[in-house]
Amino acid sequence: MSWPLLPDTPVLGLAPMAGITDRAMRDLCRAFGADFTVSEMVASKPELNASRKSQTRHAQADEAEPRIVQLLGTEPEELAAAARFQMARGAQIIDLNMGCPAKKVCAVAAGSALMADTGRVTEIFQALVEAVSLPVTVKLRTGLDSEQRNAESIAQLAEACGLQGVAIHGRTRADKFQGQAEYETIRRVKQSVGIPVIANGDICTPKTAQDVLKYTGADGLLIGRAAQGYPWIFQEIHHYLETGDTLPPPDGDTFRHVMRRHIQGLASLYGDLQAARIARKHIGWYSRHIPNGAQLRQAANRLDQTDQQLELIDRFLT
Repeated sequence: MSWPLLPDTPVLGLAPMAGITDRAMRDLCRAFGADFTVSEMVASKPELNASRKSQTRHAQADEAEPRIVQLLGTEPEELAAAARFQMARGAQIIDLNMGCPAKKVCAVAAGSALMADTGRVTEIFQALVEAVSLPVTVKLRTGLDSEQRNAESIAQLAEACGLQGVAIHGRTRADKFQGQAEYETIRRVKQSVGIPVIANGDICTPKTAQDVLKYTGADGLLIGRAAQGYPWIFQEIHHYLETGDTLPPPDGDTFRHVMRRHIQGLASLYGDLQAARIARKHIGWYSRHIPNGAQLRQAANRLDQTDQQLELIDRFLT
């Protein structure tokens, strides 16, 4: 099993976002058209396997296929062991995080900082491929900075080591999330390797999705921030690519039902107190698409119980 690529049909996936794309959000996005989702990044250090945070991020056998777990780390042996651990729990694809630009991640030479050390990257790629009988993929940035765009050489190295796919965010490590994503590097990567290439970065509308696919020749797209508070983005893009028509936006009652489902999913995953705190940011994202949504966001931020949040949503959207 690899990314669920369909003949002549680009695939759409939910990009991994730490603290955001938990099981509750992944299930929602799958329900509204995502062909695959990727877990939040899981640290490879074995002593963290039993931590409260990691427990919600491990592979879960009852999740929709393909079950993709993204690992974060720098040590080949640790990453190999972590891949075996996730495979035993039901993971079907192992993805390596080489794209996170966060300071605390790059400070330990993980995430996008790994792109500076091709020797270490080679060791990691080889260790992961040898460790599991699963497809291994990698998510990259275009490079370290504007003067060191080396995604093409890293992707070629990935293919040579036996990886089965590469996703690329159209910014450098130095860019973080500033400025506009660029797709020329992704286009060059697609032209230089034979494995699937997935494009990512600033894909917020169906028309942009179509333009990026056409320009890069990518096999699919990863949608990140555009899915925050709007899981319908996947079905809207699929519909536009297939028909050229734009779907009408969801109405208030649809928002109400989906927001309730999301918040209840968070409560099942984290328990009421923690879920209510996490739900605040999601309600804030949904509110951007709702008339007078600022009022909803402000009211939700004052609540610390799931039932209160559900009652607020019902009052506001009924």
